[in-house]
Amino acid sequence: MGRLKIGILFGGLSEEHPISIKSASEVAKNLDLEKYEPFYIGITQSGSWLLCDGPAADWEQTANPRPAILSPDRGTHGLLVLDEGKYETIALDVVLPVLHGKFGEDGTVQGLLEFSGIPYVGCDAPSSVMCIDKSLTYSVVRSAGIATPNFHIVTADNDIDADKLTYPVFVKPARSGSSFGVSKVSSKEELPAALAEARQYDGKILIEEAVVGAEIGCSVLGSGDDLLTGEVDRVALTHGFFKIHQEESPETGSENSSFIVPADIPEESSTLVKETAKVIYRALGCSGLARVDLFLKEDGSVVLNEVNTLPGLTSYSRYPRMMAAAGIPLGEVIDRLVALTLEGRNG
Repeated sequence: MGRLKIGILFGGLSEEHPISIKSASEVAKNLDLEKYEPFYIGITQSGSWLLCDGPAADWEQTANPRPAILSPDRGTHGLLVLDEGKYETIALDVVLPVLHGKFGEDGTVQGLLEFSGIPYVGCDAPSSVMCIDKSLTYSVVRSAGIATPNFHIVTADNDIDADKLTYPVFVKPARSGSSFGVSKVSSKEELPAALAEARQYDGKILIEEAVVGAEIGCSVLGSGDDLLTGEVDRVALTHGFFKIHQEESPETGSENSSFIVPADIPEESSTLVKETAKVIYRALGCSGLARVDLFLKEDGSVVLNEVNTLPGLTSYSRYPRMMAAAGIPLGEVIDRLVALTLEGRNG
């Protein structure tokens, strides 16, 4: 049996473009080339699709890029690559979209892949749409009986009475990845600047109560009833609040946070986090993989923070670190995800 032809999408149009390149680079390092024949498709920040030799910070200049498009025609089932004025067809068995944030984990590329008929790793379009929008996520999860922060929605058509808020609050884009555009607001005087910052990333803004508790993450892999979790982690803060991917050199650590894996919490709390994460994952229709972040309060209860349907896979990312702590290295994670997809469990 020949190697599986796997298309790996990276880059993209969102503010997380550089992070996606780092994630794809780590995937490339851990891909078993005896099992897979990889085709790396980089998406530039202007939206061009290019087949290239591999992900790197300067891939557009050094990785021999050629114009390529994903064919929406199910009869083609793969890529159309422009070569010397003619299009060459490359069939793909599966696609791994290593894309974060908007146009990556918000259902857009998932819809394109579904239209094309190519099996792809990760959550389907409807669950991606729900999870990228924190207000939708909270509404669905509340209906499943899981606690979420109280929140207000602010759009271009409405405003918020700053005097009615109980401070501190967090102001964040409703539909964005990582912590871009997120501010902690301690008084009403700080609110306008925080709203302006968040609006740089999304026209729909969430103002949510600050939950007092430890920030705990849980990596989930699988579909339906067959779910696997990694070891949970705890974000240890020295000051401020947790901001991921915004340091100049995140590979060397964060200025205010570190990760404890497995989390230094009671065993019963760890079990509660894992089981709650599974309930949330199923309620949102997730499949393949996701990282579920929760707050663990002093009374032992948990509150949802957010769900990332395509978490970072970089050398310093939480999802692969939690899986590795449970004895599942990234190469095996990839194998399991591809197997799930080809078994038809991807939604």
